[in-house]
Amino acid sequence: MTTDRRVAITGMGAITPSGLDVRTLWDSVRGGRSAIDVLTGEQFADLAVRIGGQIRDFDAEAVLPRALARRLSPVQHWAIAAADQAFTHAGLPAPSEELPWDRSRVAVIAATGSGPVDAMQEATRALDASGPRGVPLTLAIHGAPDSAAALISQRHDIRGPAQGVSATCASGAIGLGEGMRRIRHGYADAVLVVGMEDCLGPVNLASNANMRALAAGYEDDPSAASRPFDSHRTGFVMSQGAAAILLESADSARARGTEILAELAGFGAASDAHHPTNPHPQGRGAAAAVVEALADASLRPGDVDHINAHATGTPAGDRAELAAFDAALGAAARRIPISATKSSTGHLLGDSGVVEAVLAVETLRTRTLPPTINLGEPEFDGWDIVADQPRALADDARLETVLSTSFGFGGHNGAIVLRHHPPARSTDDRP
Repeated sequence: MTTDRRVAITGMGAITPSGLDVRTLWDSVRGGRSAIDVLTGEQFADLAVRIGGQIRDFDAEAVLPRALARRLSPVQHWAIAAADQAFTHAGLPAPSEELPWDRSRVAVIAATGSGPVDAMQEATRALDASGPRGVPLTLAIHGAPDSAAALISQRHDIRGPAQGVSATCASGAIGLGEGMRRIRHGYADAVLVVGMEDCLGPVNLASNANMRALAAGYEDDPSAASRPFDSHRTGFVMSQGAAAILLESADSARARGTEILAELAGFGAASDAHHPTNPHPQGRGAAAAVVEALADASLRPGDVDHINAHATGTPAGDRAELAAFDAALGAAARRIPISATKSSTGHLLGDSGVVEAVLAVETLRTRTLPPTINLGEPEFDGWDIVADQPRALADDARLETVLSTSFGFGGHNGAIVLRHHPPARSTDDRP
């Protein structure tokens, strides 16, 4: 198998609290607007934490037939819609009547920490209320974390591997890395990676609140709750959504004349082997993932021009992440501008790595570094954190490489490197 195929990003899609397409998502994050609000619905009334990033105004029946939409969970609706957007953005029909590749050499990866958790919770309630016959017969088909990959493969007649990847909040980054490897090493010509998560229900909110992992007490000002790197940060803010990125070999993209949005150039993953929820204090696994990603891209620390940090706003997590950057990047760490976009979007958990890869691509395309909002009193001195306002770069300023990091409970760590690529054609038709 060849080991030197370059991997291009040619299509993106997004269904998020910050917007129902990539353009709206990017405009919202670049503009420093928060997607966090008080959660609506009786099921949230008695919770200790009642804020989050909800998907609003999404019409599943505009994407799917009514009968299928009713059988699926909302997270699967969003995943399918984001996948359609990515195909359309790449100049392909959605659903795909024709593909420029052998369909057996196209793969689908659904990256998620939990999958359609609402389906299992609803089925459990039905079992308690009505007995075994009350359990939906589709639960075994559509209730698994990998089910979205199967649904998307059927929708687009994709005949290569369709699978799930789960590594808590690092799922999206690891899914992208595994997709990159499939193409680089010749096992696929294209891979659709879809990040998806919907843990914004009372069970998951209560569990994370009981661990004191969530930002609490912001019902009167929810937009101020997500505060990465701020001295008053108290935890992360949960959000829901999906995002999709279509990867293909750079040779394929050039051959079919489509724009290469960016190159996915490096990937690293490692485990802390430390604690169920707390990161290693020195960011041991996170640093190892960053070092591996840079080596995979044949880059040195000084080659990194921007970091889209995992930065969830937990006291221990943000501190450990900066320690990891110090360890992995050395003297270059304090010179690299850092953005923490979860301050705007909230934390989309297993989907966050794909959403933030989309934002990293837009950073490269627009030469604008998105802001970290709510950074009123920075805790950490000596770091170049892009605060409050977007930073537009001068024409002579270098912006070739973005590092995006994703870390999760259980000590999962993933890092990807995205690199600017000259477009095959000039266009600004973002979805």
